[in-house]
Amino acid sequence: MLQVDDLVVRYGSATALDGVSLHVGRGEMVALVGPNGAGKSTLMNALSRIVRPAGGTIHLDGRLAHVPEGRQVFADLSVEDNLRLGAWRSRNRDPRRIYEILPRLAHMRGRLAGTLSGGEQQMVAVGRALMADPDLLAIDELSLGLAPLVVADLARHLTELNSGQGTAILLVEQNARLAFDLCERAYVIESGRIVAEGPSGDLARSPEVARAYLGGITSTGSPTHLENSTQ
Repeated sequence: MLQVDDLVVRYGSATALDGVSLHVGRGEMVALVGPNGAGKSTLMNALSRIVRPAGGTIHLDGRLAHVPEGRQVFADLSVEDNLRLGAWRSRNRDPRRIYEILPRLAHMRGRLAGTLSGGEQQMVAVGRALMADPDLLAIDELSLGLAPLVVADLARHLTELNSGQGTAILLVEQNARLAFDLCERAYVIESGRIVAEGPSGDLARSPEVARAYLGGITSTGSPTHLENSTQ
């Protein structure tokens, strides 16, 4: 469904993505993990055509919807109006189908989005993206600033969406444990380059990944940079 090959993105003289390649198949849940500044959000913005690549190719066979980092709801609009904005290119702006997927939103449909908790706003952001009827849902930092129980609830909804409707998921996360638990396959990005990829279970068992992203500390007290293990 999504094929990215040798993608390069630059901001002036700074290279944010340096030859990134990855793919997401139909109905797959794939994670992209890495530290702050690794290029995760830049990749998402390139997929959504917010930034223009300097090189490489992006091929998408289907519709993509992007849940941005920080949720970015329209605070002065109601939950229902936020949802309707997600369908601005569609004739079907009825949010009832979203209330079936995310029932809690139905109970807060008239509330201003700015009055909601962080977890509720994240649910609105996901629902807004789903209003576009995407084949691929790209989510930037699902867990950012949220309590573990809230994250677990959102993760359950995503799993049900994937298994029930076949929606592919690209989950961009700093929380590698969450990403590996949710997604069968994952990529690790550092300094704008993919440094490891494979089944999530294999990556989680890698000593380098465990030290850098699953709470382990190296002898120097800093994360270990992975050797390229894409082969």
